Amino acid sequence: MPPSSVLDLHWIGHPRSIAAALLRDKDSVALIDPGPGSTLESLRAGLGAIGLRVADLDSLLLTHIHLDHAGATGALVRENPRIRVYVHARGAPHMADPSKLLHSASRLYGDQMGRMFGDFLPVAKDNLRVLDGGEDIIVAGRRLSVLYTPGHATHHVTYFDHNDGTAFVGDTAGICINGHSFVLPATPPPDIDFELWNESLDAIAGLHPKRLFLTHFSFSDHPEAHLKRFRERLKLWKDLSAKIFATAADDSAAMHRFAQEVAAEAAQFLKPEELSHYVFNGALNLSWAGLSRYHRKRAEALKPASI
Repeated sequence: MPPSSVLDLHWIGHPRSIAAALLRDKDSVALIDPGPGSTLESLRAGLGAIGLRVADLDSLLLTHIHLDHAGATGALVRENPRIRVYVHARGAPHMADPSKLLHSASRLYGDQMGRMFGDFLPVAKDNLRVLDGGEDIIVAGRRLSVLYTPGHATHHVTYFDHNDGTAFVGDTAGICINGHSFVLPATPPPDIDFELWNESLDAIAGLHPKRLFLTHFSFSDHPEAHLKRFRERLKLWKDLSAKIFATAADDSAAMHRFAQEVAAEAAQFLKPEELSHYVFNGALNLSWAGLSRYHRKRAEALKPASI
């Protein structure tokens, strides 16, 4: 059985930004996180380079439904109606009717949303295979265990391949370009949760994976060290953002300060061209939006109830 492999989707002209994972055996083909609608042609080209077509796909496995991971799903199913789409129960309604998801995303991306992500078409309910976590599924001749791994998103799952010990972690273990030692979190709104995130990292570590597959970008071959570094940086971000949230004059100043401090810390580990690429992939303005929402919700929860 061929090992899982990387399809670089060359998102808006940038290599090493969004990866789809390809699983195949002699009878079936699956993709984990097919990417946004804007990269459909790159996806077709990547499949074609290894002698495959969209018509050959049997399954799409979504770690979560954010546009950069799942946006192409509906178009692929429209082209090949026999595709099964695996998605967590919290995300499945938005795959069937993405109107609320798209409305929320449009507030973040504005008039750039089409250029960045393309179309997000609905998926017929008959094509959806709804997951809760805890399932074992057989895809492309492999047994994959499904873990519910919230933190980055409430509907996030991880797929663990018992064939070769790969954990396909989506965004749960951050951004790491081709196994680099530096790991950058991604903390977009609306529902990051540090406490649940650490529980999810515990669950992934408990699998004792031989490697991780990150949508941003590719394999990390030292999972234990990777997860340790990611936990440390996630805590750094939590503490830093709490300090900035409490002291900044306004949200614009807070976001600017956060981006400056994150970039300065990252520059200790990255060459200038690497730093630029990480910052591009990391969308620090969106990460700050998620962090500030997290701290605002916590502050509101701690307010005494009015009499």
